[in-house]
Amino acid sequence: MQKNDCVFCHPDLDAKQKVIVSNDHCMFLQLEQSETKGSQLEGAGLIVPKKHRETAFDLSREEWDATYTLLIEVKKYLDEKHQPQGYNIGWNCGEIGGQHIFHSHLHVIPRYKDEAMAGKGIRYLFKGTENKRVGKR
Repeated sequence: MQKNDCVFCHPDLDAKQKVIVSNDHCMFLQLEQSETKGSQLEGAGLIVPKKHRETAFDLSREEWDATYTLLIEVKKYLDEKHQPQGYNIGWNCGEIGGQHIFHSHLHVIPRYKDEAMAGKGIRYLFKGTENKRVGKR
């Protein structure tokens, strides 16, 4: 199942996006800006299932396995091309989880020792008081 207006079902809908590597169930997409040396998103991209799945929770076992297999291939590609010193890898699921395009996608973000935020992982966002919850359950 694919949606006609989904940029992940149809990567060619975004001229700045290209498929770098793929397998039977998923593909690794990058935007042009990921090619810019020294940019915040140098080498960054997304692994997306070829079939339209709203979140990671909707993936089949075969899609999960194919995502893992492609992730290992993507890491090798990025290590050779960009030589990052670390990675952040993650899914945003649902609007409150930060998902903006509702086709499942795994963020693969290379990290570099010369970044201002080097050594700060994704949990860093949750340790600050700026994101303190105000409501009660």
